Amino acid sequence: MIDRRAFLKSMASLTTGVLLSSACAESGEENTASDRLGTLLPTRRLGRTGEAVTMLGIGGWHIGDMEEKEAQKVIETALEGGVRFIDSAESYQAGRSETRLGKLLVPKYRDDVFLMTKTRAENAEDAWKHLEGSLTRLNTDHLDLWQMHSVQNPTDVNERINNGVLDVLLEAKATGKTRYIGFTGHVNPAAHERVLEQSDIFDTCQLAINLVDVSYESFIERVVPILIERNIGIIGMKALANGGFFGGSQHGRHGPNPKVVPDRVSVSEAIRFVWSLPVSTLVTGPDNAKQMQEKIDIAKNFTGMEDDERQALIDKVQDMAGTTVEFYKS
Repeated sequence: MIDRRAFLKSMASLTTGVLLSSACAESGEENTASDRLGTLLPTRRLGRTGEAVTMLGIGGWHIGDMEEKEAQKVIETALEGGVRFIDSAESYQAGRSETRLGKLLVPKYRDDVFLMTKTRAENAEDAWKHLEGSLTRLNTDHLDLWQMHSVQNPTDVNERINNGVLDVLLEAKATGKTRYIGFTGHVNPAAHERVLEQSDIFDTCQLAINLVDVSYESFIERVVPILIERNIGIIGMKALANGGFFGGSQHGRHGPNPKVVPDRVSVSEAIRFVWSLPVSTLVTGPDNAKQMQEKIDIAKNFTGMEDDERQALIDKVQDMAGTTVEFYKS
């Protein structure tokens, strides 16, 4: 416990490294800016890219999962609230998430947002197909970030590398089809470790970060330090375990299992914990516009988390760690 407390304290101390102005770093506050749409949520530096991204992003899976009318409300609520980071993937609802964004977001707001999507391709041929399909569905000629999606284990990583997926990512970046490249996963930290052992081409990494992760097969403990060392932008996800904090056992759904929220901690506490670590942005999926606004409000009122508060929250949920709450982990 002493070692873990010291580790988390060291991680939290690095959070100021992603803030964007010296004044903000000294005070522990976020940097704010504005654009033609209004005031942005506080921004953080996206690793080696040097890009300023809003600390909160829209989860694309949820955009594809809800009714289109509600998706439009979520997008408008997010933009009005200062969110400018947009997540999606070609695999979400067989392309519906991307198609929705290409219809509801891109025509008016392409130049105002940081647009990211992902590919689960296992070989070079499929990766090219996915990229062209994503660009078409998203109604754009380039991405801001394209990520190799959902690495499962070291064997999966080896196969994707051997089958040329990384080569396609590099060529897509070299030819301007994407500005940056990254990789994602939420199943097994060993997969991320293998990616980082085999290459240093990635600008970003998207991974599961939450209160219970610390106590079981932890991405925070095993992967985040390497990302910091290499100045790779950290994109957090699953701050609420993709429904697992609400008793769910399948993606994006609540359920009857023991509940982290509200039985042990609040939504605000769970999300603040993630932002107290050196993440550049947190992709979180709302079920509706009301939930989107709730998370915007948490971001606007965010203050740093003291060591004792952080540890107390971890202690409250430590006994719940494992594949019941984080059902997606192997």
